[in-house]
Amino acid sequence: MNDYVIITDSSADLPDSMVKELGVEVLPLAFTIDGKTYLNYPDNREMTPDELTRRQKAGSMATTNAVNVGQATEAFEPFLKAGRDVLVLGFSSGLSTTCNSYLIAAEALREQYPGRKLFVVDTLCASMGQGLLVYLAAKEKAAGKSIEEVRDWAEESKLHLCHWFTVNDLFFLKKGGRVSAATAVVGTMLQIKPILHVDDEGHLIKVTTARGRKASIKGLADKMEELADPDPAGQVVFISHTDSYEEAEQLAADVKARFGVKEVVINHIGPVIAAHTGPGCMALFFLGKHR
Repeated sequence: MNDYVIITDSSADLPDSMVKELGVEVLPLAFTIDGKTYLNYPDNREMTPDELTRRQKAGSMATTNAVNVGQATEAFEPFLKAGRDVLVLGFSSGLSTTCNSYLIAAEALREQYPGRKLFVVDTLCASMGQGLLVYLAAKEKAAGKSIEEVRDWAEESKLHLCHWFTVNDLFFLKKGGRVSAATAVVGTMLQIKPILHVDDEGHLIKVTTARGRKASIKGLADKMEELADPDPAGQVVFISHTDSYEEAEQLAADVKARFGVKEVVINHIGPVIAAHTGPGCMALFFLGKHR
């Protein structure tokens, strides 16, 4: 019997239509801006990405809140009570304590519901990298794979999920401790754009730089050429962005032209990630030989 549910959190930045299509459950994460806390649902019912970007450009700073053990328990328990097993694909432990809360909640719930299966995978992924892993896991489930088989597939595949980012404003990365104040000042003056990725421990790491916005976005596709599987044409590729839809479309066109990719999914970066990257972030996600 294939009666289990896949749960992720809204840091996966999956489009609402895709969430419904895949039949996955999404735990909304919280963020605070201008003194008020909101929940980030896939349908953006409490605040749209455009509104968040507008406020950031006006000088407001957003902060994020990790899920606690009680919230994780509340999210998982109804499915167990209803007789369903649960597979959780959580936000990178290298970026948030959310997944640790999932693990603690799961340990207690397994004792309360010994007849049920509850597995937690620390995806070591973020944004639509996490989303792409969830998408592919849901496809495995739809193909009839058991909860154990999908869990094992996710564990084996997660370090092949490549995340490549660039940002337009270095000061948001400075605030998060990703670059120094001096680097932010000089880089902004010289239009130096960082190219970053999520490493094998789930941390966001600066790898290199490019001179100017166009070069930095091209650099993302260059990384795909360097790292992608031998036959990238058969992949579904994800792109996420903040307030940069036209550039995302251009990146998608470049990926399709260079690698023969047929399907590229584009979505806004949600507030959990955008709080730390700011407006003008662009990210490319694909399966590769390694991260």
